[in-house]
Amino acid sequence: MNNELIEKIKKLNQQHNAVILAHNYQRPEIQDLADFTGDSLGLSIKAAETDADVIVFCGVKFMAETAVILSPQKTVLLPDENAGCPLADMITADQLRDLKKKHPDALVVCYVNSSAEVKAESDYCCTSANAVEVVNSLPKNKPIIFVPDQNLGQFVIEKTGRDLILWPGYCHVHVVITEEDIKNAKAKHPDAIVMAHPECTRPVKALSDELLSTGQMLRYAKQSEAEQFIIATETGIIHTLKTQNPRKEFFPATDKAVCPNMKRITLEKILWSLQELQYKVTVPRDVRLKAKKALDRMVEILPRK
Repeated sequence: MNNELIEKIKKLNQQHNAVILAHNYQRPEIQDLADFTGDSLGLSIKAAETDADVIVFCGVKFMAETAVILSPQKTVLLPDENAGCPLADMITADQLRDLKKKHPDALVVCYVNSSAEVKAESDYCCTSANAVEVVNSLPKNKPIIFVPDQNLGQFVIEKTGRDLILWPGYCHVHVVITEEDIKNAKAKHPDAIVMAHPECTRPVKALSDELLSTGQMLRYAKQSEAEQFIIATETGIIHTLKTQNPRKEFFPATDKAVCPNMKRITLEKILWSLQELQYKVTVPRDVRLKAKKALDRMVEILPRK
């Protein structure tokens, strides 16, 4: 059945001059089908570089919005309109505007895991891979508001020594991973390297060997001489890690680290999305242009690694 579905998807993909993007946390069969897999911003940049007319984004809404911001002339589809991100939803543009009023001299750095409207209210965007560098590049005498993820913000504070104004947002998937999970995993696999995402809580990060974004995890696993790894992030990335490193072993810190929103998209929904050209994701022009400025400033400071 899957083979038949995949053939139909590929045919429609060609007909519409479409490109299928899959985030590292998507279902294995979606990652295998995709033209490109990767992190949210990397995928949007990749799609912008192609001559595709249609982008099918297998991820969550803020990722599809970012693709619209970078490729306004393309049609961007999200195969499940309910695939949202609770972290991105933890701050609204109105809430950020209120926070800016309390700190009128502050620069706003927003994590890419945020809505287009929040990006539009920000001075700079950042990724988990470059948040430290972005903050380090900003004037030392300027206060900085960092939204929405407090765990990533705390990581940036520790790495830069800057006193950031944090918003109390968090990724519900990463906070599920506990100190006990890491200790138990290390007891079972004492020779394994622990790779944790900066969105994890401070106790988890303290027990980890490497704090890395998803893209950095993939690069590290390839280059490392280690043969075993404990992965403290959403479990979907393990499929890619195993595919790229068949001779190495990867263990989830906990099987509970699963994002239900990331798993909403199925092969059937991708087929339907291409058949009906739904669900189209749009961003109002004024919001898009302001949000793009924040993304452009990030790239100007530090070209993405």
